[in-house]
Amino acid sequence: MRILGIETSCDETAVCIITADGSFGKDFTFNILGNALRSQAALHAEFGGVFPNLAKREHAKNLVPMLQKALEAAGELRPSSEGTAVETPLPLKKILEREPELFADLMPFALRYQKPLIDAIAVTHGPGLEPALWVGVNFAKALSTMWSVPIVAVNHMEGHIVLSMMKEEHLASFEFPVLALLISGGHTELVLSKSFGDYELVGQTRDDAAGEAFDKVARLLGLPYPGGPEVSRLATKARECDEVRPHRISLPRPMLHEDNFDFSFSGLKTAVRRMVDGKKLDNKEKMEIALEFEDAVADVLVSKTLRAVDAYGANTIVVGGGVSANTHIRDRLKAALADEGNVAKLLIPPPELATDNAIMVTLAGYFHALKKEFADPVELRANGSLKLGRKA
Repeated sequence: MRILGIETSCDETAVCIITADGSFGKDFTFNILGNALRSQAALHAEFGGVFPNLAKREHAKNLVPMLQKALEAAGELRPSSEGTAVETPLPLKKILEREPELFADLMPFALRYQKPLIDAIAVTHGPGLEPALWVGVNFAKALSTMWSVPIVAVNHMEGHIVLSMMKEEHLASFEFPVLALLISGGHTELVLSKSFGDYELVGQTRDDAAGEAFDKVARLLGLPYPGGPEVSRLATKARECDEVRPHRISLPRPMLHEDNFDFSFSGLKTAVRRMVDGKKLDNKEKMEIALEFEDAVADVLVSKTLRAVDAYGANTIVVGGGVSANTHIRDRLKAALADEGNVAKLLIPPPELATDNAIMVTLAGYFHALKKEFADPVELRANGSLKLGRKA
């Protein structure tokens, strides 16, 4: 089966094409035929975070070029002279009425190139920035109408889970129940899965997500956006610097000892604000704060995750989301599991795939397409606050 995937949940515009075969598990195989991604991070840097209307505009500008790039890599960008051009019915203008620039880009593309050999279109419909999500959803509807192929609506967070399990050695080794730690700019969640498509939310942040806290602390320290990698860079430098005294300062570990699996990082961010307010910090002081902050976040994430593994008897831990690229958090999880006798298998995607991408959307879409779980294009909506699974 060939699936084309579209991701526009935040500030990455991504399109991917895969060929896949088999069911969820050891017999599954896939190949990435074409993959294109354009980040908007530099554009949002001046705002210190993602500006939704700018993200929407850039997605509309980038989607057709990313589609063309992915199709070309897959060998599916065939001029209409080789066959029959795609018809462009009037409904396309209605579908893309809120994205006139996207419509203007898509029409010449549709007339110039043939329909590619794909069986379904997978698109992120939530969670994320709703204006950005709508651009991708409407683009998927337009392509579905042009090419007469069905749509699969994908939960962005499920995509992160699936991608972490898709390395060949991971497919051969993971066992349910799976506990997913999802850590990003908008989410910090623990999700239990006993089979593909079955999800139970066992813990979540009550305020700021871990990635959001990293970005806010970065701003307090005068670091550029995106702030998470900058805080981590300073913390790593501090661990390697003889002049920095680890834990000379102390920050709280919110909800570390509470009898639940929820998180809270707002108070940790506030503690940093109180520490820096009215002070002109030198680089050494910034390094010490970054080190203590990253350790505090890691302490909470690792402790809560291992407790949940024990409580739910999980055999596999999956880590996904942008913050999963953080080397210190990865290392702490590995070390903690080793200390516990490796009670569960740890699966983490490579850092370059930890952030948002279309590969994860396409993979998750394939498994739903395999079960013929297609969306009604008329009813399909973007949902910025979409949840994954039922609440425990």
